[in-house]
Amino acid sequence: MNKLFNTKNIIKLLAVLFIAITVVSCQRDGSAEEDDIPQEDLTNILLQVKDVAAQTTTTYNYSMGAGGSQPIVLQDGKTYQVEVEFKNGNEDATQEIKDAKDEHFLVFNFPNSDIALTRTDDASSTRGDGKRVGLKTEWVVTKAVKNTSATSQLVLTLYHEPASVSEDSQASGNGVVFGTQTGGETDAQANYKITN
Repeated sequence: MNKLFNTKNIIKLLAVLFIAITVVSCQRDGSAEEDDIPQEDLTNILLQVKDVAAQTTTTYNYSMGAGGSQPIVLQDGKTYQVEVEFKNGNEDATQEIKDAKDEHFLVFNFPNSDIALTRTDDASSTRGDGKRVGLKTEWVVTKAVKNTSATSQLVLTLYHEPASVSEDSQASGNGVVFGTQTGGETDAQANYKITN
């Protein structure tokens, strides 16, 4: 009876060890250690949108877990200064992106909007290759919503370790994409609806 009890304990111990080894080995393929901000560490993307004429700022908070935010309200003919902030819970993760600016790049896609975007990053978020990450931008809105029967939005993507980047813009459907990249992986992506 005592021997049987010991065998059960040994089997339980082996099962616990097996589970522990399996959990430890199921991490991202080494990239979690290489990536200064793993995808699962970013919880929110905030846009600080300042109406230049009115000198008022509105914050738009995209929650990665909930997958949404309130729509960005833009008026045709206005200019906005926009700052992007990244959060990990209550902690600001933006500085980590600045610290590793050569490994990050933001792409702004405005389907169904006529918005001209200029990157205005200072030295703290300008890469070694001279390309600006995109944490600070200026938006000149010609038409916030081009076609009322389609969804106008901003698809904002943060890339980690792209092989190459460009600040150039290109037409995409009924809108424009500002910035392109080749290679790398997506650290975060947010979809903000745009209204006026």
